[in-house]
Amino acid sequence: MKTALIILAAGKGTRMNSDLPKVLHPIAGEAMLVHAMASGAPLTPERTIVVAGHGVDQVRAAALEHDPETIVVEQTEQLGTAHAVAQAAPALAGFDGMAVVLYGDTPFIQAETLNRMAEALTDNDVVVLGFEAADPARYGRLILQGASLERIVEYKDASEAERAITLCNSGVVAARADLLFDLISDVGNDNASSEYYLTDIIGIARDRGLSATAVTCAEEETMGVNSRADLAQADAAFQARARATLMEDGVTLTAPETVFLCRDTVIGRDTLVEPNVVFGPGVTVESGATIRAFSHLEGCHVSRGGIVGPYARLRPGAELAEDVRIGNFVEVKNAQIAEGAKVNHLSYIGDAHIGARSNIGAGTITCNYDGVMKHHTHIGERVFIGSNTMLVAPVSVGDGAMTGSGSVITSDVEPDALALARAPQVEKPGMARKLFEMLKAKKARAQRGS
Repeated sequence: MKTALIILAAGKGTRMNSDLPKVLHPIAGEAMLVHAMASGAPLTPERTIVVAGHGVDQVRAAALEHDPETIVVEQTEQLGTAHAVAQAAPALAGFDGMAVVLYGDTPFIQAETLNRMAEALTDNDVVVLGFEAADPARYGRLILQGASLERIVEYKDASEAERAITLCNSGVVAARADLLFDLISDVGNDNASSEYYLTDIIGIARDRGLSATAVTCAEEETMGVNSRADLAQADAAFQARARATLMEDGVTLTAPETVFLCRDTVIGRDTLVEPNVVFGPGVTVESGATIRAFSHLEGCHVSRGGIVGPYARLRPGAELAEDVRIGNFVEVKNAQIAEGAKVNHLSYIGDAHIGARSNIGAGTITCNYDGVMKHHTHIGERVFIGSNTMLVAPVSVGDGAMTGSGSVITSDVEPDALALARAPQVEKPGMARKLFEMLKAKKARAQRGS
């Protein structure tokens, strides 16, 4: 069956106390909205409609960056969930398929759960996602008779007997698109909040003789985020699940609770990740690599057998080939480092190419920025860069060449050449003793004067 996603993302999120729309607050490096969009992606939706309100321009930009085919519509008045879903009707005019309503602040619905909802829709007109709540609190309750869902009662409108029910409403709904909007057209706002509740479509459907049922999932899938505390709890839940998945897939995390991952982090089997490592967005680490403690990686690729860290930083555009060594206090940005090359100590490599099996000495800097433009450094194969070399880009060092320690290289170096670019050492006999005596005398005079 063809599928459309309707993702409600119009809430301001007052409890977040933020200028940023609630659905754009990040979990594991990406906006909650992106997580919600990704959760529905396994259904291969033909259309994705995001209903935005507060911060509509920001929400639109984030949605389109993730999926340029997304349709963003605006809910100018916040009149309830049924009213929000209704804003998607023009974008789905004539759509002959299933519509699934998701929420931009409920980021963890699993693909398997949505697939079960789609399967249940083959025998029912409306399917709702429910969960057994450890603390039902103020959730809406699902009222069942056998497998049939009779109605959903919001907490504010529930009787004491209904409040004792622990099967709660997640808000996620699936129905044929045309039927969904037809049911919504009959929803009223005669309730304690004077809002148009999406949940009322169940009672309306039953009154029409239509069938409805509930599919259940684990409560953690339905976790909503309404505050900074919720955001931290959601991120912790994501991290725990992502770490467990990595370890099941053959990755060693020596202190799992100290490793932080993004939604798109990819790490191959037999990779070792030491404590206190942070993976930002866009990181792929191939099998058999080692990421040592206190390293930070973002927008980079580490190939098989690579060793990174400790205390290393890989920034966007860092591309490490097989068996590359990046050592302590090394930063790499927008640079390709070929097979077997080493940058082991205290160096900055930016906007550069380093050839296979080259060795970059401690304290080396590729001076890539002139205050206006970035420039490229090219280092060939089997090159030895002496410690404390400044490579002033644009500059090229040929295969098999060498630079002397402390050199400032401003011109290209021919293959197999030794480049020395430093002032000659000057020695003045006895000058150190005279200088110390002069300084000590000056200090003594100052102390007497005080």
